[in-house]
Amino acid sequence: MRIVFMGSPDFAIPSLEKLHQSDHEIVAVVSNVDKRRGRRAKPSPTPVKARALELGLPVIGVEDLNDPDFYEQLQELDADLFVVVAFRILPPRLLNLPSRGSVNLHASLLPKYRGAAPIHWAVMNGEERTGCTVFFLDEEVDTGAIIVQESTPIGINETTGDVYNRLKRMGSQLLLEAVEKISSGDYELTAQNHEEATPAPKLFTEDCKINFNRPAKQVHNAIRGLSPFPTAWARLDELKFNMYRSAMGPDIDLAAGELAMKEEQLLVGCRSGTVVLKEVQLEGKRRMSGKDFMNGYNGSGRLK
Repeated sequence: MRIVFMGSPDFAIPSLEKLHQSDHEIVAVVSNVDKRRGRRAKPSPTPVKARALELGLPVIGVEDLNDPDFYEQLQELDADLFVVVAFRILPPRLLNLPSRGSVNLHASLLPKYRGAAPIHWAVMNGEERTGCTVFFLDEEVDTGAIIVQESTPIGINETTGDVYNRLKRMGSQLLLEAVEKISSGDYELTAQNHEEATPAPKLFTEDCKINFNRPAKQVHNAIRGLSPFPTAWARLDELKFNMYRSAMGPDIDLAAGELAMKEEQLLVGCRSGTVVLKEVQLEGKRRMSGKDFMNGYNGSGRLK
């Protein structure tokens, strides 16, 4: 089939590579326009664009998906299939341009966790399993009929970053399987049960401030679910204090937000129970283990 691949972040790269290695032809790669990644930096390409150029694939940079010129470019490609991985919401008029429709690889077990941050929310909510879904796009976000789906367990101390790295490779193989099924015409669709849908909206900095007046398990899940980005944080002596890795701690008496060293582990008190802070970073300092941090710390010892 003639495929137009759409994606921007590194999550989409294994999928791009799998399709490039297949018998199908990627006639164009669509990605976001180059952007500055720092104040003085030159504009740089998205990870998908950079990899596509290395593979010798033609790239279309797009800012406005409703641009008539962009529509004409896609129309002229005469594609059989649009494949979307970690991109943007396509306008309805684009979805039916390819003869066999448009598909999306989504990092959740749809209909659970529809939205921009499915891995984050699955980990933050303490889910024991997640996975990937390939489905046909329709006019509403993440609601289309499912072609294939695969699940994987989430470890009790795994971060969003850990799960992300596993799903981007697992998802690439699942996507290739779906594309082969579409090519052969040998597939059955499964409608989503919209009553079981849960949201996974984009996370912002204010969503990442940790409230220690909650049970330890909820605090631990929040820390690992926000790691490595956008990152769980609190205030320590008026400085921002980031938390990257954690584990459940012993059931000892610590006030909510109170820090303590026990058996060479940095603990923080919660409403009930404690959490071990394994990897942290105080504003202006490097990332380090909780033990190393406390070895050089002599402040108030209270996270707020």
